[in-house]
Amino acid sequence: MVEAAADDTVVTKKAKPGWGTLLRSLRNPKSGFMLLFGFAQGLPPALFLGTLYAWLSEAEVDLETMGVFSLVGLAYAFQFLWSPLLDKVDIPGLRRLGKRKQWIAPMQLIIGIALVVMAGLDPKSALATFSLLAAIGAFASATQDIGINAWRIDVADEVATLDILSTITQMGFRLASLVGGAFGLIMADRYGWPFVYVLFGGFMLAIGFAALFAPDARVSGDRAANAAVADAEVAELYNVGEVTEKVRNRALLAVGVLWTWAIGTVVVFMVRSMTAAPENRPDVTEFTTFYGPLIVLATIVLPAFIAAWVVKQQREGRHVIVAAPGVGAGHGVKFTDHLYRALVQPLTEFVGRMGWSLMLILALVLTYRITDSVWGVFAYPFYLGELGFTGEDVAFASKILGIIAILLGLAIGGWMITKLGRMFMLTFGAVIAAATNLLYADLAVGGARMQAASDAIGFTALVNGMAGWLQPLFFVAAPPSEGLARLAFTIFWENLAIGIAGAAYIAWLSSIVAKRYAATQFALLASLTLLIGTLGRGALGQMIEERGYYYVFIFTALIGVVAVVLCALEWAREARAGRRSGVVQPDPYAGEAVAAE
Repeated sequence: MVEAAADDTVVTKKAKPGWGTLLRSLRNPKSGFMLLFGFAQGLPPALFLGTLYAWLSEAEVDLETMGVFSLVGLAYAFQFLWSPLLDKVDIPGLRRLGKRKQWIAPMQLIIGIALVVMAGLDPKSALATFSLLAAIGAFASATQDIGINAWRIDVADEVATLDILSTITQMGFRLASLVGGAFGLIMADRYGWPFVYVLFGGFMLAIGFAALFAPDARVSGDRAANAAVADAEVAELYNVGEVTEKVRNRALLAVGVLWTWAIGTVVVFMVRSMTAAPENRPDVTEFTTFYGPLIVLATIVLPAFIAAWVVKQQREGRHVIVAAPGVGAGHGVKFTDHLYRALVQPLTEFVGRMGWSLMLILALVLTYRITDSVWGVFAYPFYLGELGFTGEDVAFASKILGIIAILLGLAIGGWMITKLGRMFMLTFGAVIAAATNLLYADLAVGGARMQAASDAIGFTALVNGMAGWLQPLFFVAAPPSEGLARLAFTIFWENLAIGIAGAAYIAWLSSIVAKRYAATQFALLASLTLLIGTLGRGALGQMIEERGYYYVFIFTALIGVVAVVLCALEWAREARAGRRSGVVQPDPYAGEAVAAE
């Protein structure tokens, strides 16, 4: 396995596998900043999309009005629409902070300010201002996510490795979800919602201040110098062998129309939702379910085919520049050139580098998380309706023990990556993620095996003891349900598998993008992860009604086998790519690099 250097050239590195690599990574300051950034990524969604509804309910805001607040989720769902800005646009006055920090730190400060100001408002009497602040905070949160994902890829090195940084960011994210979710509710009961939002707003302001000291790729504060660099990059489009301006403009027009439609669709929907009467207000879930896949198709899938056409023209020598006129001789730097560099070039770079392997990459991205993402919306109906557990049982098993399991899985996964390699863990993660669906299948028919296994290893006693100890903390008077142990046992092992698989998946996804286009390429690929779940939920709901949960879990486990096969093929592809580039080792931790003969 090889990694891209800062200039996108392929390099090898020597690294001692195991605890030595892990400890060196954790001692690096980049790891500490990564934990802070991961926490900053996980906290706002919990506050803007989760606990916020509890505050609104307590303030007696009606359900129809609450529906407007679900619009803030669109910022996270479609954040890739403005991801090209973070790759190609510098913020005046903030350029000196660094390429990524100029976006990250201000967004974190905006989130913190929004939370603190929201704490001073009454949601019912100042609903318009309250909802506007929530929307601003969510947009800033989604924007910092783009920047942080790109920052992780940019700063990774042989000490603070990409694999370890990817694991740490997931741990910070999950920890923030626990703090902002379960603990946020506890503190709100004791101290009130204004206290909670001031406290968490202070956290975000502190992280935003700390971000100023994080390492990053430097960007000159000289406007003329930055313009010259951008113009020089654009001038590369006119080199001999590049496609002609006519071909570029055709590709840009097609991609531009698709992106304009996608952005316009989202904007029109948001305007309708905020201005229409409650009875005529469109449903966010229906919009995301129907238009979400179409928007992804318009901004990712179809542009990828357009990019492939451009790459094909260039490789076949058709419609290419045969004599460069030189900078300023017959061609100036045009606005369309900058647009092409922002919208189309990240795709042509990716398609040109991957070739036909891109089909394998996309298939793996679409299927890797399918076993848990496709049925996630049916989890609570399964726990509460089908199995009859109480809300307290589910909160303990999924929100407390489940988060602990994910954090443990991430820690185990991060260490195992350093020992066994990224691609081995990616494949292993797909195996265990698929296998845990069989645990749910047993739970769906009574959970006798889950109960027996829980009793055998002492898990039942542990769960009952923890639930009893946490009762006063959560103000729960009822004792744990009789079947809580088998529910917690199943959720624990599934979330442990999700943590292990998630560490490997984010590391792999980060490794296949080019640093030059990290923000755009990562955001586009990450959006595809959710696509298959959105597409499949309708059919899955119908299957649940017709066949029941047991058959659905067997079916999703079989689908997971597809991801396992694709992981094996991707492992083989990367090993071949390493050998072709003159590197024998298939993974940076599998041993020292040796030049191929």
